[in-house]
Amino acid sequence: MPFMSSHFQDINVSVAMIFSDQLPYDRAAFRAGLQAVLDQDHAPVEVIVMDDRGPSAKADFLSAGAETAAIRHLPGEYANRAAMYNAAVKAATGDYLLMVFNDQARVTLKRSAACTMLMVATRGEPLGMVYADYERIGTDGRRQDIHLPDWHEGRLRDTVDFGSAILFRTDVLREIGGFNEAYSAADLYDVRLRVSEKHGVAHIANRFAGSLYSVTAPAKAHNVFDYLLVGKNARIELERACTEHLKRIGAYLAPGAQVQRVEYDAAEEKRFADCVACVVTPVNNRPEFIGRAIESVQAQTVPRVEMIVVVNGGEEDPTADEVRRYVQGGDRYDPSKPPVRLIVVDVNNLGLCLNAGIAAARGKYYVQLDSDDRLKPDAVEKLLAVFESDPTVGMVVGSYEVWTLDEQAGELKRNEEIPVVTHDEWTAENGRNNLLRINGAGAPRAAHIKVIREVGWFGVNDTPNCRNYGEDYDLVLRISERYTIGRVWEPIYEVIRHSGGTDHAIDQATIDRNDNAKDQMRLEALRRRRALNQMTTS
Repeated sequence: MPFMSSHFQDINVSVAMIFSDQLPYDRAAFRAGLQAVLDQDHAPVEVIVMDDRGPSAKADFLSAGAETAAIRHLPGEYANRAAMYNAAVKAATGDYLLMVFNDQARVTLKRSAACTMLMVATRGEPLGMVYADYERIGTDGRRQDIHLPDWHEGRLRDTVDFGSAILFRTDVLREIGGFNEAYSAADLYDVRLRVSEKHGVAHIANRFAGSLYSVTAPAKAHNVFDYLLVGKNARIELERACTEHLKRIGAYLAPGAQVQRVEYDAAEEKRFADCVACVVTPVNNRPEFIGRAIESVQAQTVPRVEMIVVVNGGEEDPTADEVRRYVQGGDRYDPSKPPVRLIVVDVNNLGLCLNAGIAAARGKYYVQLDSDDRLKPDAVEKLLAVFESDPTVGMVVGSYEVWTLDEQAGELKRNEEIPVVTHDEWTAENGRNNLLRINGAGAPRAAHIKVIREVGWFGVNDTPNCRNYGEDYDLVLRISERYTIGRVWEPIYEVIRHSGGTDHAIDQATIDRNDNAKDQMRLEALRRRRALNQMTTS
């Protein structure tokens, strides 16, 4: 232990900031942020300012006559942000290094920020990293408390917010070799993964007036398609950082490792003579959409399909009567088309619906279809072709288009500005490892029904924070650990956006709860993968 944890007040802290002509705020704002650092209750031993304007740049960001004794100005020609922060790691004389990530937005520390972080970092076994809740100041001056997630090993998403001021133990940063300068997008993601592998991480939460700093930046609206805007080079970097982390912690699954075949005997195959695939659709109070979904199933080029609609609003849900129009005796019933079956439950639980539908299914394969979306006519045909090409394929993930419903005219229009979503992160070599980094499992999905049963069915809101969210992601994680995930690269599904959709325009509390649910699933996946690897080597 490099220093006594009971004497935090005697521990030195260095602070690192960036100055650049490219900062999205003016010099006066930068000086104010710098002054907030200098005014800390626990005074920094130095404030290191990395300046990318070249080696001859002067500290002209300071006010005339300003005190500069505590400021170490490091001008230079830096290849990227990682190189700038490595300069700070090399120069720091403090036991801890508080990195202020002020290159994207103005960051202003509260006077007691450094003291609070040092107390947390040193009150027990010295921690490798401490991060804290903050407040966001919008362009209108309104302040909003930002509550960050508590750290655990399952926080593998590259989008997890750790804030804009993070305290690191300086010797830990040096021990891991600092920031990887080969990364321009994955630099901080990689560092926090590597620090967490061998050293403790703590989160300082805020209840009221307890944020340690403010970030002046406009709030960003939630958009389920944001990940499509991330450049390919950035995605490759992030995947590499995550994959190397999984290898170091023993949770990486090598290509082909643990993969097994899906086997059927003659009696099982005989049962699928009349029905090979079952489309299961859970629905709650969407009578205006369900007909379009049903008709997309009945238009399939493969006739041996069935559709099971599970209405979970009880008999009072008007969707049930709309579905009855397509079953025998209904005005839209057509015996020449694939059959439609109705199950009604009175508990709004997606896992319940999916498992009930699968338990009743006559087919060999389950096929996903949400109640407000559509399958392309050749969707099942293309899915079956992938299953039949390889007996180790337990699940197939397709590709989809995004459409928008004009609710006034009742017309659907293809969103040309959003490209076909192909989930190219699902590579044959590394997709199941990369799945732990990204927040979606791809759509549409189809799987052997016997495999779904084997791996434990869909979750039924029994994972922490899971409230009708993420049960499909968890299932894909489980299947990918033991079977090949096949792919259909052409669009076979149409996601239809409308005002009642649940994938956008949701509040922050719901977003946070959903993220927590999937991170818990990742945590459990890490444990399973380590166990699988240990079984192989033992």
